[in-house]
Amino acid sequence: MFTVEKGLDLKQDMQTLVVGIYSDDKKPTGLTSDIDNAMDGHITELFKNEDLSAKLKKVTRIHTFGALGPKRIYFVGLGLRKDLTYRTLSEAFGKAAKELKQHKQEDISVALDSFTSEAVDFKQTVHAMAEAFLLATYQFNDYKQRKNEKRYTLASIKVHSDENAELVESGIKSGEAYAAGTNVARDLVNTPGNLLTPTDLAEQAVDIAKKHGFEYDVLERKDMLELGMGALLAVSQGSDQEPKMIVVKYKAKENWDDVLTFVGKGLTFDAGGYSLKPALNMHEMKSDMGGSAAVLGAMETIGHLKPDVNIMFVIPSSENLINGSAMKPGDVLTSMSGKTIEVTNTDAEGRLILADAITYAKEQGASYIVDLATLTGGVVVALGDIASGVMSNDDEFFNMLQQSADEAGEYVWRLPYFGPYKKLLRTSNVADLVNSAGRPAHPVQGGSFLAEFVGETPWLHLDIAGTAYSNKSNDLGPKGATGAMTRSIVKLVEKFESKK
Repeated sequence: MFTVEKGLDLKQDMQTLVVGIYSDDKKPTGLTSDIDNAMDGHITELFKNEDLSAKLKKVTRIHTFGALGPKRIYFVGLGLRKDLTYRTLSEAFGKAAKELKQHKQEDISVALDSFTSEAVDFKQTVHAMAEAFLLATYQFNDYKQRKNEKRYTLASIKVHSDENAELVESGIKSGEAYAAGTNVARDLVNTPGNLLTPTDLAEQAVDIAKKHGFEYDVLERKDMLELGMGALLAVSQGSDQEPKMIVVKYKAKENWDDVLTFVGKGLTFDAGGYSLKPALNMHEMKSDMGGSAAVLGAMETIGHLKPDVNIMFVIPSSENLINGSAMKPGDVLTSMSGKTIEVTNTDAEGRLILADAITYAKEQGASYIVDLATLTGGVVVALGDIASGVMSNDDEFFNMLQQSADEAGEYVWRLPYFGPYKKLLRTSNVADLVNSAGRPAHPVQGGSFLAEFVGETPWLHLDIAGTAYSNKSNDLGPKGATGAMTRSIVKLVEKFESKK
């Protein structure tokens, strides 16, 4: 899709040229000045009449009427150079890509150097361009009947730059890899529950593992019984679908140590069990495997990038439904760790399956644990669909994630984990823990429960209940699945690579 060409010849035939402009420039400069001269001052007039704006994310299309090789030019506003960030640059590229898609532009040339700024590293600028074009034009292959409808595709994007071609190609490669993983996560979350069962999810994981040469194993019910995974098994009791525990290992080094581990909640559909969810919007609970989707998306990206870090991916998968065998409020479960749990709310099931997954991950050599889950409605109330909530027992580990999210263009917010919170769930008269203590501090409860199984292992808990799925579109994608935190955790892997 992407090809790199040295320099830019404005006399060369092109269907569409994309050019960045900054509001620092009160008149056309650089490439824009060359375009203005070729068009007899037409661009200057557009600026004067405010028909062309460099305001951030403002996209203006003009036709060149044969004065230049490009038939049309899309000017992309970037605001002030000093205010540009990776996030705003990505959104500007995404906005441009959406405009190009709306106008069905398929053969595109990008004047990459017009987007550069001292505020954003050049390779990151290239990365942002490639990633944003693929994220913003993402389309889920839905199930509607179509009659001779042509779906939009970006046939080719020529990237013109005076910079070193290998550096440009490297940035494109990483941007494509990040976008590929994010779009894998989006596809999984957008797939309806009847077409993505725990068995299907396991098959998807195995396919990605085989594609990139990773080791993999899928534990079945009998394996879980032998290992004592009573929490995961209890959640699965209400469904006819078999539970799965999916384990994939990327061994970058000879010794299996310093293992960065991602644990993703894989509830392929959550009706709440006997603590039944309201009917309104229950159909969106196909997205309750958003944590596992992010993990599998990261797995896809890591397969392309091959970082020098040992990584393990662990996904407990089940459905949470109702039948005659389903777990009930008041039941007492014995988790793999040996801790007993009184079920006070069957809709607080994600933490149950994650508990056994975390315990198993530690047995398999996890040195650092990052769990990702659409865990609580409380985090949606607290942070909406903008930021993911984070809890951690390790300040340095959290700071690495914070930096990773900033660099990936995603938002995270740390939730408190003070001493008294650790006692919230130790209130049962019959078991070590309850799985829910009601509404107070709801997001913190979920993380505090998982912390009981993490122990001293450095840990990050990412609650993406508000960010994994959106009912509105944004500059980097349509409404529906977002692929939230896929890019941030890959950035975290890169930080581990540089740290080691």
